[in-house]
Amino acid sequence: MEYVIEVENLTKKFNDFYAVKGISFKVKKGEIFAFLGPNGAGKSTTINMITTLLKPTSGTIKVAGYDVVKNPNEVRKRIGIVFQDTTLDRELTAYENLYIHGKIYGYRGEELKKRIEEMLEFVELKEHAHRIVKYFSGGMVRRLEIARALIHKPEILFLDEPTVGLDPQTRAHIWDYIKEMKEEYNMTIFLTTHYMEEAESLADRIAIIDNGKIIAMGTVDELKSIIGDDIIYLRFNNDNHEKIKNMLSQFGECKIIDGIFEIKVKNAPETIPKIFEIALKNNLEILEVDYRKPTLNDVFIYLTGRSIRDEGGKFDMRRFIMKRRGFA
Repeated sequence: MEYVIEVENLTKKFNDFYAVKGISFKVKKGEIFAFLGPNGAGKSTTINMITTLLKPTSGTIKVAGYDVVKNPNEVRKRIGIVFQDTTLDRELTAYENLYIHGKIYGYRGEELKKRIEEMLEFVELKEHAHRIVKYFSGGMVRRLEIARALIHKPEILFLDEPTVGLDPQTRAHIWDYIKEMKEEYNMTIFLTTHYMEEAESLADRIAIIDNGKIIAMGTVDELKSIIGDDIIYLRFNNDNHEKIKNMLSQFGECKIIDGIFEIKVKNAPETIPKIFEIALKNNLEILEVDYRKPTLNDVFIYLTGRSIRDEGGKFDMRRFIMKRRGFA
């Protein structure tokens, strides 16, 4: 198996503060690999070290076989970067921004013109080629930054919080571009995000990072398996709780909490119709039914005791349920 990024015992210290604490991981060629974690977890610091913008305090990083400290120029030839904060020249046009970037990477004449046109078409900005960037929407700016990062045909693309601050529709549009890049160019993509749905939608593998440490890593299903099975929630119009519990226990582990029956099952969609059948036979009316699968946020709560999102003091039903399940 070919790895294009290899990180071993990577640490970054700022004065007395450790932003990254001895992390190790590998990224396979052609996969989308995501760092998922809250703001301040160490995601951007790690990307800055991998992309040669920041020197590690200790540890080693290899990108496409090159050590980032010993051979930074070789690494830079092989990577593209979309930073969290825009670095486009907003007083220039889209075409001019791509022209300057292409020249830096050695493109000239017709080859450069053709490459710019290809990239503008790919991100659906061809008709805006000669429009000044300061008049672009946030989504258009992000698409142009993706075009700029791709202009020199990098082996690996780094996306640092690529959809932060964008509306849901534009975010979904950017996700489509990311998926298309992987399919069309067989590109390795390293993504950082604090959006769980973004990591789940895009990534082949995810590393959950918190306080400078990787606390879990794997596919979405592997991470969710840390939590366990589906949970079905039921409320009946009958107070004979023990009878109902005995009836439901055939489907899985059953608890009663505040009159609500919680059943842990392997496959909730398959089990719920069976529960309705047996309830009907026993003349029991189901007043409410709901079920949920574990989420990546559940995994984060389970591992850290808090949500990946800052809910600003709002009541969090998901966390309430997790507490009921003894995970938080």
